[in-house]
Formats: sequence, C-alpha cells, structure tokens
Amino acid sequence: MSRKIGSRYTAHRILGRGSAGTVWLGVGPKGSPVAVKLLREDLAADQELVGRFVQERTALLALDHPRVVKVRDLVVDGNDLALVMDLVRGTDLRTRLERERRLAPEVAVAVAADVADALAAAHAAGIVHRDVKPENILLDVHGPAGPGGAPPALLTDFGIAKLIDAPSRGGGSKVVGTPDYVAPEIVEGLPPRASVDVYALATVLYELLAGFTPFGGGHPGAVLRRHVTERVAPLPGIPDELWQLINQCLAKAPASRLRASETAARLREILPALAGLPPLDIDEPEPETGAHGGPAYDDGGYGPGTDADPYGAPARGAVPLVHGGPAPDSTRDTHTSMRVPGADELAGGAHGTARAPRAPGSPRAGSARHRAAERRRRVRQGVTATAVAAALGIGGWLALSGGGEEGGGPAVPSHSEEDRPREP
Repeated sequence: MSRKIGSRYTAHRILGRGSAGTVWLGVGPKGSPVAVKLLREDLAADQELVGRFVQERTALLALDHPRVVKVRDLVVDGNDLALVMDLVRGTDLRTRLERERRLAPEVAVAVAADVADALAAAHAAGIVHRDVKPENILLDVHGPAGPGGAPPALLTDFGIAKLIDAPSRGGGSKVVGTPDYVAPEIVEGLPPRASVDVYALATVLYELLAGFTPFGGGHPGAVLRRHVTERVAPLPGIPDELWQLINQCLAKAPASRLRASETAARLREILPALAGLPPLDIDEPEPETGAHGGPAYDDGGYGPGTDADPYGAPARGAVPLVHGGPAPDSTRDTHTSMRVPGADELAGGAHGTARAPRAPGSPRAGSARHRAAERRRRVRQGVTATAVAAALGIGGWLALSGGGEEGGGPAVPSHSEEDRPREP
C-alpha cells in the first residue's frame, strides 16, 4: 500500500521496523529510489521534538561523506515526521552477524574502519551519532569489496537519538541509547561528546570478533552498571596491537580514548597483519545463574515496573524507545530510556573484569557437564588430600619407631627377618 510523504515523496512498501518508526522504500520527485524513515505518530505529535527536528535539518543535510548514508530531506507534514535518505542496496550488519555469528578479523576491522571514517566526518561537523550499533551500519553489497572481501560499510540514523532525547523526556536524568553500546559517562549522567561514539564503535568491533558484546547479558540495568564498574575481558587469538586499540577505545575515561580519525588510521595500519586469519574460536561467556540454575537477572535496582523497565520484562530484548509507545517488532535490544543510576550504585569505579570468553567446548556453568566436572574435581581433591594425609601418617610413625639412622638421616623402613633376602 503506497502513501504520500509530504508533497514530494511516495512510500511504496515497508523495508523494516524499529522502535522509533518504520523504514519504507520510496521514490523522489524524479522517480529516484529513496529510503524514508517515518517516525511514529506519537513522536510527530510532540511539538518540542518537531522543533528539534527542524533545528537539526541544516546540519544533517550538510553531512556528506562516502561512509555516511546521505540525508536528502526532512519532512514535517501534518502527522508525518520523516527522514528521506539515500537507498543502500544491501543489508545491515546485525543481519550478517545473525547469519555468521562472528566475522574474520580482517573483515571486522575493515568494517570498523569505514564506520570510524564516517564518525570522523560527523564529529568534524559537530554531530555526535549517539547510537552506533550493528543495526545502524549498512553493508553495500553492490560496492567494491575491501580487505578480506568486506563490503563498504555506511553509518545511518544520524540525529535520531538526539531528537528523542528532548528535555521533556527526561534530559539529564535518563539514559537514552542502546544498553550494550552506551558509554559509561552517559550512564553517569554526563553530556554526550564525540568519545561516546568511539566507545560504541569499539564495542561493535569487539562483537564482530567475538560474537557477543563485552558488557551485555541480563537485565538492561545490569548491563549499564557493567559499563561503569567492569573492565573488558581480553579476546584471545587476536594480535596484541588490535587488542590494545580496542582496550584503549573502551577506556572508562573519555579523554583516554582515541579520536575517530585516529581510530580509522590505526585500524587500517593493522589490517595487513590480519589477512587470512579465521574467525575466533571462542564461546560466549557464562550467563549469570541463580540458586536453582536459572538465569539470575541482576537489575541493579532497575526492577520490573520502574523507569528502567516499565513493561516488567527482565530479560534482554526489545525495549520501547519512549514510554507509552508500542514494543518494536524486533527481538533485539534497541533504544531505551532509563534513569541514571545513583552514586551508591556506581561507587568504586572499575573493580572487576567482565564476563570472559570460554574456551571452545568447555561446559557452561550450571549445566550437567559442568556439575559432573565439578564433582570429579572435588573427588580428585579428596583422594589427593587422603593420600597426602596417609603419607604423612606413615612417615610420622616411622620417625617415632626409630626407623631413621643416627645423626638425623632419613627414616627408612628396615626389613623384618622374613622380608630380608635369604642367602643362598
């Protein structure tokens, strides 16, 4: 079913749905194909948000870079609030991850370098993306292949997070973003700077290599707290130079991170050393388990029914962007708006290491294999302890019975008459 978007565009069919709205395949004034992101009607009815939308128009239209999905127009027409963008023929990075789980290091780094280039251009123009994640990275399947066969990557959805984060929606008392990719300073209530995008990109790169994010898992509130209080677990099997770059870009202190332009340059310097390396062979970290072996969702004070989780769903999944809006179709994590944790919840800074990857084939905690292995380990420890105690007991008996030689030499057992070798 087609529909008009303003006076210049026609949307023909839905390409995808998200928490903020729906993406349509459309055509422009000259019949050229476009992608139209139509925001939800409840957002279009917010006059303050519409005002912010119009204010961002000039900056977004001026952002022009080969690695940025070009915004052609912003439409405000009655109940319609839409971004009209270039159409990218391909898929998003999340879809590829769902198909392959993880990418070869060369491909992962090539994609991350493209995104870093896009961020560098945006930051130079004074624009912070604030929601870098695989869903917002598009892969152009018709573009020239890069290192390892990587398709060109383009970053989209500039301005959406900023539009949503209006003062009337919580301002400094809320966390707006996607939990797995939110920088710690955002969790602590500080204003977003360019460094939050670098942190999110490093999180994406970690996910491309490992198949999971460094601080994800469990209730969104627990995920936010890990960003502030936990150190990232190393990834085995990647060159040290690449790990050092990821670790630096995931620094808790924003000033310690590289700039986007530096990140892009460093990633491309590392690329030649990654040629031919296969995807990492590691397993996802253990989920937290409760007393009965089930998942233990540490909500960090963000219990069901609070601002953090107004829908009462503790598990990972789609979280509506704005309170009162419909839940998105996707089962993936998406935008969320949660209260900023209190100082007591985040006290102490980084005090531990986040969930570490498991060696391939090792049993999951709480599984039958894991419990059996633990029983065998305890039995071995018990047998060893018994043997040591027995040995000590025999040695003590021999010492007391005078088995040792004069002068304090070692005690050795002496043969009885029956035990001695008989002379021929």
